[in-house]
Amino acid sequence: MGFADIGLFQLADRKLAWVDERQVLLAQNIANADTPGFVAKDLQPFAKTLAAQTAASPVRTNPLHLAGTQGAPLQPDVQALPSERAPDGNAVAIEKELTKVAQTDDAHALVTNLYKTYLTMFHTAIT
Repeated sequence: MGFADIGLFQLADRKLAWVDERQVLLAQNIANADTPGFVAKDLQPFAKTLAAQTAASPVRTNPLHLAGTQGAPLQPDVQALPSERAPDGNAVAIEKELTKVAQTDDAHALVTNLYKTYLTMFHTAIT
């Protein structure tokens, strides 16, 4: 049994993947802060993403049945509407984006610290 088979580490890996994807989107938002017509993007909250990944989906019992249309779990949140726009149509608020970057950094630090702590506990138990 490897560490990848333990539920806690699987959850930590999922959270780190979410944090990584969110950082990419936030960096794109900040990079396009002066692009006319650009609308900031963000991921759905991790809890919502996790619920979508673990939810049961219908099984195709007949090849003639249509496949589901649900996209990948880490898709930008299309429900997030900009609160304001600049005269050129840009909807990126740098302050909000930097706050999200800080929150994402805190989430990354929390998950990696938990990961290290549990690895240390396993190492102590084994030795």
